[in-house]
Amino acid sequence: MIREKRAFTVNGYGMLALLLVLQVFTVVMALRNLAATEFPFAAGWGLAAAIVAFCWFGLFMVAPNQGKILQLFGKYVGTEHVTGLRWANPLIFKRTPISLRIRNFESGKLKVNDANGNPIEIATVVVWKVVDSAEAYFEVDDYESFVTIQSEAALRNVANEFPYDNHSEDTLSLRGDPIEVAEKIRDQVQERLGSAGIQVIEARISHLAYAPEIAQAMLRKQQAGAVLAARKLIVRGAVEMVTDAITTLAESHALELDDERKANMVNNLMVVICGEQQAQPVINSGSLY
Repeated sequence: MIREKRAFTVNGYGMLALLLVLQVFTVVMALRNLAATEFPFAAGWGLAAAIVAFCWFGLFMVAPNQGKILQLFGKYVGTEHVTGLRWANPLIFKRTPISLRIRNFESGKLKVNDANGNPIEIATVVVWKVVDSAEAYFEVDDYESFVTIQSEAALRNVANEFPYDNHSEDTLSLRGDPIEVAEKIRDQVQERLGSAGIQVIEARISHLAYAPEIAQAMLRKQQAGAVLAARKLIVRGAVEMVTDAITTLAESHALELDDERKANMVNNLMVVICGEQQAQPVINSGSLY
């Protein structure tokens, strides 16, 4: 595996001044010897001027948050990250720029099955950047396309592991636990992109819904589940309230009730507390029996 290494370059501004002085000096000397009809010396100084002129091709620019991958006759010789004007071996003709900026990738809406087999639509946003230019450029054919394909593959895998929704507190769900699911997506995407010199900064779900063909049915199921959960909570609270009322009457007011009266009281209180409508007052003109 090819790893990133620092390329040997020098400050371009210093080389610019040096090359300018050498270029003027060699041209002047070549013209002076040519005027003096000293052709061998003139040819030598002319060759030196040509070599200095060729060295000008070693100058190149590096922008902020950018790297330049240098290749000498196909061999990787290093990456330059220092910004500004730089100079390298002029024989290194191939200097490929690569962006090191943070980028976003948003997948399309993927139709997959959740852990319960329900068809859902899901999409994700992945925030990533290149941290090893050599791996990103040489280890994969197209690292941007690689990010796209591997992110969608990881998203499909995570969506198959979790249900869309779950009323149980012991099980994670795509809708109920977005932070935990996002961390799972990030870890799986990072595992797949690690060999390409890419760091995944963040991954999160950007779209989540049931597939259109079951959306209405699942909406009714969600509503029924919510109603059932609410009913359980109301009944649990009603039982506690009735128990407290009977206990208070027996302890604080020394009111002893037989089993039949307790049953009648529990029935009335449960109806009043759990009923969806206001209680209607009833005037009892006789005894309870």
